[in-house]
Amino acid sequence: MRKNIYEELTNKQLLKKKNLLKGASIGLGIVFLFALFILVYLWSENKLKNGSVGTFIPIFILPITFVPLLINFKLINQEIKSRDL
Repeated sequence: MRKNIYEELTNKQLLKKKNLLKGASIGLGIVFLFALFILVYLWSENKLKNGSVGTFIPIFILPITFVPLLINFKLINQEIKSRDL
């Protein structure tokens, strides 16, 4: 079984890491929504007639980048809950 890497951190480091991951997830979410709105706007204005499939790659890749972030966020929250912080 894998060892929880967050057991070795102090309370202050754990809370700092949680805030960092929270900020990163909010930032990535804003970038994803901004890219999605731009793509929908361009599609609705018919400016993507000659666009390639490469235009849509960021929209499909960005949600995949959330998976490791959310896994680490879940592990941090479990460790915080186990320490009763």
